[in-house]
Amino acid sequence: MADNAILFKYVAKSVGMKYGIIPSFMAKPWGDLPGCSGHIHVSLRTKDGKNLFAVKNSELKNGREGAANQDTKFISKEAEEFLAGILDGLTDVMPMLVPTINGYKRLVGGEAFWAPNAVTYGYDSRAASIRIISPPSVAPSATRFEIRIPGADMNPYFAFSTIFLLGLRGISQHKTLTIPPISEMRSDPEQKKAVTKLSTSLEDATTKMMRKGSVAREILGDAFVEHFGGTREHEVKLWNQAVTNWEVERYLELA
Repeated sequence: MADNAILFKYVAKSVGMKYGIIPSFMAKPWGDLPGCSGHIHVSLRTKDGKNLFAVKNSELKNGREGAANQDTKFISKEAEEFLAGILDGLTDVMPMLVPTINGYKRLVGGEAFWAPNAVTYGYDSRAASIRIISPPSVAPSATRFEIRIPGADMNPYFAFSTIFLLGLRGISQHKTLTIPPISEMRSDPEQKKAVTKLSTSLEDATTKMMRKGSVAREILGDAFVEHFGGTREHEVKLWNQAVTNWEVERYLELA
């Protein structure tokens, strides 16, 4: 799937060049319009093709006993642990999902732009960072998570790897959900205030990823984090040195 995503970009750009057009996969090309997303749908399947995230047929009517909340009643225990694993490490791996300066300008939150900026999840919620797709809205075989954080500028190899490593870590460590779904947060002002925000800049995201003891170092290894983190630090340095059109328009006469 990552190969297909990259191939699509190459083909689009190649065909565009033929006609004098530049197809772009920038995450936020216009400030006053929604950005370009790169949502990722994930699930796990056994060797015989069974969806590991699906509940048993006997649980389709009333949901799974022992589920953390109403939003996770129709996903399996393994799926809930997978979800908990992603949420647990999300803030430490943001550069793997949003690798550019521009990408963070897409994550403004709110339902007007549908780009989440907090560690949240919810059943069929397009306002949450992770959308649970499960019965009763789909068949058990289609049970999955939609990771809504990445933009169209993501590196699919890095993003896919990170999501599955976080999720599998959640299963192996039997992680449990420590935060309520977004629907409960909306009705409780105190819980809404306590929600963990995602990084608002590549600089902050890279600092969190590269800190000692980060989840990124645990799942990706120190060598990779140091190397990739170094490339992101270089990107931030170039951004900090750049003089943008906005600055010229804002300050040329005003200063």
